[in-house]
Amino acid sequence: MPLSAQTRREKQKAELRSELVDAAHKLVQEEGYEGLTIRKLAKRVGYAPMSVYSYFADKQDILFALAEDAFETLAKRIEDHPADDPIEALQVVMTEYAAFGLGNPNEYRTVFMTEKVKPPEGRTFAEMQEGNPLMKVLINRVEACVAAGRLKGDPRAIATMLWAVGHGTISLLITFPFYPFGDQQAFVKRMCDFTLAALATQDVPPLTDTPVNCC
Repeated sequence: MPLSAQTRREKQKAELRSELVDAAHKLVQEEGYEGLTIRKLAKRVGYAPMSVYSYFADKQDILFALAEDAFETLAKRIEDHPADDPIEALQVVMTEYAAFGLGNPNEYRTVFMTEKVKPPEGRTFAEMQEGNPLMKVLINRVEACVAAGRLKGDPRAIATMLWAVGHGTISLLITFPFYPFGDQQAFVKRMCDFTLAALATQDVPPLTDTPVNCC
């Protein structure tokens, strides 16, 4: 069945947005945060700068798009590495997250270490979190550990604590490259093992008094 004119326009717009996101990934990988400008992005894809504004209101909107794209990519990478043991499956999350960050330091610094002062128009931070595929994978694997009796407590709280440790570890490795951490991947594993061992000794309560739906 032939596509309607509206469907073709929507498909074309989605393809052009994807092209802009891909180009933005390359810009931050090569030049970091400072290199990501509307003008440079437009030039890279051969558009007029005003055309970019029809897809992204400002630079922060582009950062959100990059973050969402990165979360989706990471979620797929993690799901490609299942493990029978629930703790090992959870360790894969940290391993793949670290591999992405350490393999793309400019992009990690730009996307995950830049303050986000407002959500994209028409969306809230809570809505973005609920739709985050990486967080869903992380919480699902934490839930498997709780079901198996390997961890105890609120899955979202445990997942958030693991995320905080992972982000902190990767951020330090990127921003303090001359500190004697030793082998980076070995240090990541030590931090992961240490955190999981500590979490296994306690019943982790929720982060807030207000219940939050777990993805």
